[in-house]
Amino acid sequence: MLGEAAWTDSGLGAAADIDQLRQHITKLDQELVTTRGQLEDRTEELEAARSASRELTLALNQRA
Repeated sequence: MLGEAAWTDSGLGAAADIDQLRQHITKLDQELVTTRGQLEDRTEELEAARSASRELTLALNQRA
C-alpha cells in the first residue's frame, strides 16, 4: 500500500512494526469483545438478583 511504502521509505518504521501493531490491535479487539460479553452476562445476573430481591422483599412485606 502506498501509505506503508511511504512509511517504510521515510525510515520511521518498518513493515514488521505495522504488522505487529495490527496483530496487537486484533488481539485487543478480541479482548474487548470478550470483556463486553462478560459485562453483559454480569449485568443480566445483577438484574436477575435485583428482581429476586424485590420479589422476596415484597413477599416478606405481604406476610407482615
